[in-house]
Amino acid sequence: MAGLLSGLAGLGLDELENVDIYKSEEREKKEKEVPVQKAEEKDLIYEKTFQCPVCEESFPAKIMKSGKAKLIKTDQDLRPQHEGIDAAKYDVLLCPHCGYAALSRYFNSVVNTQAKLIKENISSRVQLRPYTGETYSYDEAVERYKLALANAVVKRAKPSEKAFICLKSAWLLRGYAESLEQEANPDSGKIAELRKQELDYLENAYNGFVEAIQSENFPMCGMDEITVDYLIAVLAARFKKYDVASRLVASILTSATANNRTKDKARELKEQILADIKKK
Repeated sequence: MAGLLSGLAGLGLDELENVDIYKSEEREKKEKEVPVQKAEEKDLIYEKTFQCPVCEESFPAKIMKSGKAKLIKTDQDLRPQHEGIDAAKYDVLLCPHCGYAALSRYFNSVVNTQAKLIKENISSRVQLRPYTGETYSYDEAVERYKLALANAVVKRAKPSEKAFICLKSAWLLRGYAESLEQEANPDSGKIAELRKQELDYLENAYNGFVEAIQSENFPMCGMDEITVDYLIAVLAARFKKYDVASRLVASILTSATANNRTKDKARELKEQILADIKKK
């Protein structure tokens, strides 16, 4: 069957005889585009050397290239999701010489009395295993977070630091469960256990932040008062403490310092709380 533009060859326009008259430039561009490969986790991390403030030994640790990892979205409780990597896996620094571990934000914030407590209660007993892979596995990351929490307890860290470790541990366990859910034959039992552990950590994070705002100053864990209030409200709603959540949401919505983005998230949370209350 002759094309719509057949016969143009006689006019010197033979290249146009069989052209698709509805083919857009954008469609043509897409056809020529080479598919972009997603970044792999090992390409989004690098090794950096740190000096332990407890034993003063140097050691390497894997760190995420924050400028390379593409942020996809942020969960309601502020957990960031990046393409190709779970950022939570790389936020604990662990000294392989003495067992001191902490979130990167707090790693160097150790006074002499705390170092002494860590040496007596962690360093003298801990038996560490080497991390030899190109990346940290989820099981290795979970282990590192538990060591960070144990160190925080031993060194008598502020409630906010312990709460932040619990929050990030919950994020890590959520990511672990999500990764298993994407497998061909997901282990439902393992996933259920991870989800239960996530809730346990979130509840401890909630209790820790509630205690922290009564005794500590802001900024807290790098967050201002409005952000912490929003986070506590989200966690309170998660555990059906609707009176606490509603009070904090109302405070955010009437705040002169809260930005529009936070107020929008607070409004969404308010609608969710009202919907949850109606279901009761």
